[in-house]
Amino acid sequence: MRNGIHPASRPVVFRDRAADALFLTRSTADSDKTIVWEDGVAYPLIDVEISSASHPFYTGTSRVMDTAGRVERFERRYGRPAATGSRRS
Repeated sequence: MRNGIHPASRPVVFRDRAADALFLTRSTADSDKTIVWEDGVAYPLIDVEISSASHPFYTGTSRVMDTAGRVERFERRYGRPAATGSRRS
């Protein structure tokens, strides 16, 4: 492999905002925020919205979606859908 073309990989802490979980792993991602890990060393901190700690596929839990509320909100905003069928003269 050629030298100098790959980004540097280093330890980084990822924080899952939904599950409030922390993961120390290696990454090329960079961040201005830092956090002191259990070993006393400060690592870059990257906040993520979802990870294996909070994703329904990995946790086995499902989220209930309010589909009825969405339909009602759509109908209030855009009115009733047009009648189906063709108008021919």
